[in-house]
This record gives sequence, structure tokens and C-alpha cells, in this order.
Amino acid sequence: RVTLAESGGGSVPAGGSMELSCKASWYDNNNYCLGWIRQAPGKEREVVAAVDNDGQIRYADSVKERFTLSHDKVERTLSLQMSSLKPEDTAKYYCAHAMGPVTTRHVDYGYWGQGTQVTVSS
Repeated sequence: RVTLAESGGGSVPAGGSMELSCKASWYDNNNYCLGWIRQAPGKEREVVAAVDNDGQIRYADSVKERFTLSHDKVERTLSLQMSSLKPEDTAKYYCAHAMGPVTTRHVDYGYWGQGTQVTVSS
């Protein structure tokens, strides 16, 4: 079983920055994808950014040029640096694990952390 623990989150004014971090337990280092997935009330889940074991990274169009994903393969950590935050970025952010190549389909992720709330005020 893969366990994931997020840290970071909180409240920030629009235009501000914030970093989220995630630490994962053991998983197969040759076959995985780690991602940040967010869900706002009344909205669909969205894979914000994801990386696989080959280092392929994908970003949602809504966060390109504003969010940066970092991954330490040895430490099994995943970080999301968020800048130029907008009120529409307000959501609960989850760190999640999937098997296989990088994916932006939230249904592909089988293990999820507890999530951390990000609130951006206008």
C-alpha cells in the first residue's frame, strides 16, 4: 500500500505564492506516476500536475506558466510551487499515486493523501 502525506497549504491573497509538499512511502520506482489533484466544491477533480518515473511532466492548461512541479526520485517527494495564485485556484489539493506513465486522468490514481486546503482570496 502506498501512503502519501501532504504539507503546506493555507490562505494567501491573489497574486501570492505557496508551496505544497508530499512525502510518499515505498512504491515501485520503475513504474509510477505521482500527481497533484485538486477539487473545488461543485467542480470536477483536476490533475494539476504529474510526473512519472521517466521524468515526463504534464501540467493542466489552467496552471501552465504559474505552477512548477518538482520530484525527488530517491526521497519519494513531490513538491508543487504555485505562483500568481488566483481565486479560482482555491481547492483541496491531493497528492496521489498511479501506476504506469504520466497521466492526467484522476481516475487512474489509486492512492491518495488526505489533502490540504488552499484558499486564495481576491
